[in-house]
Amino acid sequence: MKIRRANIADVTALAALEQLHLQDELAADKRDNSFEGQSFSAADFTTLINQHWVIVAEVDTTIVGYVIAGKWSFFKQWPIYRNLLNRLPKLDYERARLTENNCCQYGPIWIASQHRGQGIFEALVGFLKKQVSNELPYMLTFIAEDNQGSFAAHTRKADMQVVDYISFDGRDYYLLVLPTSESFF
Repeated sequence: MKIRRANIADVTALAALEQLHLQDELAADKRDNSFEGQSFSAADFTTLINQHWVIVAEVDTTIVGYVIAGKWSFFKQWPIYRNLLNRLPKLDYERARLTENNCCQYGPIWIASQHRGQGIFEALVGFLKKQVSNELPYMLTFIAEDNQGSFAAHTRKADMQVVDYISFDGRDYYLLVLPTSESFF
């Protein structure tokens, strides 16, 4: 397995994986098209790769997982992220106020089902933390309350901490934060 930053040559594969697994985070009873997961286009992936962070896991030159993090300037084009930005002034973590300038949006993360449980999640998050720590002390994400598998992975394997709860568009979400480096404390 190889963990690396994505490059422009990966855009087509990443966009195809995003579409193929768009509904994976939804509980089985929510997969009736009444809810939609986040979807990024090839143009979005190009911007994320050039200006933000996209990390991929490869096995035999095939991308089997990826994780995304981006600055709020990119994510605020979608309503749910604007909602998160409005919550930031109320969020504290370890005596620090989270702001648009000291944290980024983390996620989504995807790992092919046949490669889960092999340490790829931890490797992707660890590599991403190192990359983001050069610029920002925190990553913030949201996980749907009914997505217990993702919640367990993020709190147990990535040590993310719940800092708040929000409701948006008929769903409830945990807000979680992850410090990118101990040196910021």
